[in-house]
Amino acid sequence: MQASSSTDNRAASGASQFAGTSAAAAPEAEPGLPLPQRYWAILVVALGITLAVLDSAIANVALPTIARNLNASAASSIWVVNAYQLSVTISLLPLSSLGDRIGYRRVYLSGLVLFTVASLGCALATSLPTLALARVIQGFGAAGIMSVNTALVRMIYPKSRLGRGIAINAMVVAISSAVGPTVASGVLAVATWPWLFAINVPIGVAAVAVGLRALPRNEPHPSPYDYPSAVMNAFVFGLLIFAVDGLGHGERYGYVAVELIGAVVIGYFFVRRQVTQSAPLLPVDLLRIPIFALSVGTSVCSFCAQMLAFVSLPFLLQNNLSMSQVETGLLMTPWPLVIVGAAPLSGVLSDRLSAGWLGGLGLAALAAGLLLLATLGAHPSPFDIVWRMALCGLGFGIFQSPNNRTMLSAAPRHRSGGASGMLGTARLTGQTLGSALVALIFGIAPQHGPVIALYVAACFAGAGACVSMLRVAHSTPAGA
Repeated sequence: MQASSSTDNRAASGASQFAGTSAAAAPEAEPGLPLPQRYWAILVVALGITLAVLDSAIANVALPTIARNLNASAASSIWVVNAYQLSVTISLLPLSSLGDRIGYRRVYLSGLVLFTVASLGCALATSLPTLALARVIQGFGAAGIMSVNTALVRMIYPKSRLGRGIAINAMVVAISSAVGPTVASGVLAVATWPWLFAINVPIGVAAVAVGLRALPRNEPHPSPYDYPSAVMNAFVFGLLIFAVDGLGHGERYGYVAVELIGAVVIGYFFVRRQVTQSAPLLPVDLLRIPIFALSVGTSVCSFCAQMLAFVSLPFLLQNNLSMSQVETGLLMTPWPLVIVGAAPLSGVLSDRLSAGWLGGLGLAALAAGLLLLATLGAHPSPFDIVWRMALCGLGFGIFQSPNNRTMLSAAPRHRSGGASGMLGTARLTGQTLGSALVALIFGIAPQHGPVIALYVAACFAGAGACVSMLRVAHSTPAGA
């Protein structure tokens, strides 16, 4: 292993073997990794984020089967999902801050190893408590992957091609989120539920083996780690998740109020502590950058809209329009399928054009698609549904890559971990809010719930488009 100061010499000599050496250089240069190491490194990042995001989606489909197999109630089986989501959310920012201090490569590979081992534990679980505990550990591993994955992308790609790397990452996240239920249904059609977790093991082992050689290193930050802030972060986000989830599922308002008050009180002291830190765990220093803060707001709105749509559309197609499960899956496929083409194109454009315009245009298209889905009528043809789904996928694909690139590029290079963690936190916050709003809407208006949820989703997408356009005055093309 060479020191990071040798990176320029290695790149200049055209070395083509991966050496696991540092990609750090002068912040203004940001040369990225040489080929073919760059390809292997982005493959490792893509595999890791696929496992982490996909696993948060596939468990939902398997819950009834898991509950029956483990002799658990439907209500208690929800912890298979909640345990994972909770541990990911409370540990994203602490682990991204740790990455700034000890290196993104260490945090990423440690998270990948922990995720792989925990996946084996999930597959071997024989009781619901054992499975829930393994899911908690798996969630911490997933947080290690998600917290620094975009920080690694910034080191892997040169600045002039950063949009392409971000596009690949965004495309993988979007597709993994969208196809999770389909993948789970396919696995369960030919195997038992433990295989949903067992298939992670060989993929995780292969990713770790390649990552040990291919992933770049970065110079660690000298400041000490803020353990009290990590604990406060866990309480703030944990209480917020319980409160939002309880509100959506009809929990007593007294309990929800106590959880919200607790989150606000602890959050007040948490933020006060952060403003005194030179490299805060909650990146308040980055949130003072207007374009970064606006990009966070845009991300929360967009993922809230996406989750509102993904949860409500199956109910609209199956209950309101009498489609079968197979037809529902096929008719929703154009959304993630179009993202495959739109995200790379948008990533290339983000290296030249303003993210404010691209994000605004994409979210406006998403809002239009959602409104058109909400007004389908009683007897739409398959084509009527397919092109509307495709429009939603096109809009989301155009938005995501430029938005993520802007968030990452707005942060100083040594704060890439904080920016990466905030990117993941914004996504999870939007998804959590979206799923809770669907539950709340369905509880208030069960008959018209899917249509109302799509209208609300369109409102969030429209709000995100407006917030994105506010960035135009603050953003410049990457090549400028």
